[in-house]
Amino acid sequence: MKPSVLPVLLIEDEPAVMAYVRAALERSGYPVVCCESGAEALGLLVNGEFLGVVSDMRTPGGVDGGQVHAWITEHRPDLASRVVFITGDIANEETVATLRATGAPCVEKPFRVQQFIDVVSKAMGKAQ
Repeated sequence: MKPSVLPVLLIEDEPAVMAYVRAALERSGYPVVCCESGAEALGLLVNGEFLGVVSDMRTPGGVDGGQVHAWITEHRPDLASRVVFITGDIANEETVATLRATGAPCVEKPFRVQQFIDVVSKAMGKAQ
């Protein structure tokens, strides 16, 4: 039996940021599955069902947020419009290029919970 509400996949390698974002999502009614790298996320995305993805732009393990988005676009196009990036590196040229190429919304760290949840609910729909 499938759960009635699909979880959001959170990709974040900083434990404090992961805890903050997870708490914000869960308080707003979104179940969360956490992972620490883009490579781990791809493993979960192969068979997992998710409402959407919140990803740090830079993650360890050789697969960054942009590469996760590219994989989703190719293999899980239904999820491509429901990816939200979070980054503390908005001025980086590579980050800017990735955001432009993907068209995905991005929330700059540090962010206020309500600002973040507004972006998530716009991309993924309100939590049930």
